[in-house]
Amino acid sequence: MDMSRRMISVLFAALTFSTAAFASNVSQSEYDAIAERIKPVGNVYLAGSEPVAAEPTGPRDGAKVYGTFCIACHATGVTGAPKTGNAEDWGPRIAQGKDVLKNHALNGFNAMPAKGTCMDCSDEEIVAAIEHMIAGL
Repeated sequence: MDMSRRMISVLFAALTFSTAAFASNVSQSEYDAIAERIKPVGNVYLAGSEPVAAEPTGPRDGAKVYGTFCIACHATGVTGAPKTGNAEDWGPRIAQGKDVLKNHALNGFNAMPAKGTCMDCSDEEIVAAIEHMIAGL
């Protein structure tokens, strides 16, 4: 039994020293690559200590709002969404009047959620996105 403990101690010592020798042979570029692979994917902040994002410089234009929030449904017609630039899809909606279009966009209608999920969009930005989708019809 004493011999098995010695063998385990010798193996443990050999493993410890070989690992230390390997770690000392790692170059800076290899170290940087390892650090990049194991870095955290996000940060945790206590309430009130979050980094402050830059304030918007003004309202987003219709193309920007459309490209960020509306395109997922309105480019393909998902769940009956009128496709951007498609007069056949938009004609009956436009015929109801722009006030109805605005109301549906702001408050939601059928499968479309209120503001199309852009909860930080102003009413003017939503209207700009509608105008972008129906431009040229």
